Amino acid sequence: MGESDNSSFATKCVAKDRVNCLDSYMATYDLDYGVPLEEIPDTTQGRAFFVSTIVIAVVLVCIILVCGVGNCLFIASLARYKKLRNLTNLLIANLAVSDILVAVVCCPFLLDYYVVKQLSWDYGLVLCASINYLRTVSLYVSTNALLAIAVDRYMVIVHPLKPRMKYHTACYLILGVWIIPIIISIPSAYFVSETTYPHFSNKSHKTFCAQIWPVDHQFYYRSYFLFIFSLEFAVPVAVMALCYARISRELWFKTVPGFQTEQIRKRLRGRRRTVVALLLVLAAYVLCWAPYYGFTLVRDFLPTLISRDRNSLVAFYIIECIAMSNGVINTLCFVSVRIDGNCTRMMTRLRWKSVRFVMGKTADDHISSLRTTEDVECTRLRWRPDPQTIIFVERFE
Repeated sequence: MGESDNSSFATKCVAKDRVNCLDSYMATYDLDYGVPLEEIPDTTQGRAFFVSTIVIAVVLVCIILVCGVGNCLFIASLARYKKLRNLTNLLIANLAVSDILVAVVCCPFLLDYYVVKQLSWDYGLVLCASINYLRTVSLYVSTNALLAIAVDRYMVIVHPLKPRMKYHTACYLILGVWIIPIIISIPSAYFVSETTYPHFSNKSHKTFCAQIWPVDHQFYYRSYFLFIFSLEFAVPVAVMALCYARISRELWFKTVPGFQTEQIRKRLRGRRRTVVALLLVLAAYVLCWAPYYGFTLVRDFLPTLISRDRNSLVAFYIIECIAMSNGVINTLCFVSVRIDGNCTRMMTRLRWKSVRFVMGKTADDHISSLRTTEDVECTRLRWRPDPQTIIFVERFE
């Protein structure tokens, strides 16, 4: 369903003729894949589909729990604590919002579609198009947010003397992170269709919810897919890889001139910890989404390579769930970095509080012994204890 089955010409039918959609489905399956009608596989039968159903269920439940709860907590902390609202966290917040949309809005319907109903959609065409559109927008927003975070880290670490992005520029950047996916995802909703197909085990029919392009639009679909592949995967991954390679060289392989104080070393460790997490996020993004794009390229441009395998569709659903699990990895990476940083700051505060307590207590002991002496060499001293700082002394006539 949705982006998972985007524009598969294995299920294409002429959009103008909904009455003969099933016949078109059968005919085009035979035309594109060279499979006789009597040999069309029933993918919902067999052990492979049962195992894939379990895998899909586990992945979708993890997305709902981890992405839904974890990202909501991050957004809530960002709304509550103003000091957390820096540019990097705001960009991460866009990533969190896109993951929340998938976890809260889309995943419950996908769980019903894939696991409960076993590839049957019962919620109507409008909701089918909406879920497909939200998933596509969320994917592209996540990609753009990761790209913006990489460029921001590059400017901060490699060019520290240049001024950071202003508030209005950051607002335009965040707006672009969302506007571009909203526009380029329109075809994923426009070409969505509900297609009825036979369920061979019990002679019934199921409803297939997918993005289905007309047969005579094959050239436009392939051009659109290559455009999306370049704009939202190949180019962003290349730019992010270059940014993090330059950042890694700056942080690990370049000697900082002058004497390094403890504060400088602490800041360097914090930046390295953040960059390591971002590198893990980039690696997870490539490992999760590269199989999806690769399978889609083979399916839509070289369909005969995978058509004879009855489990090819099952394999694609598992690949799709692996791609969707990227949101879980992002959430765990960013939360671990933030928790580590918060724990470090908390321990620093505790150490300073203990130091201030000892200093205040020592001051009180000195005051109790010196309070009786107020005139020393014609100068009157007045002691004013402050339990949180050092003792202040005033000299006056």
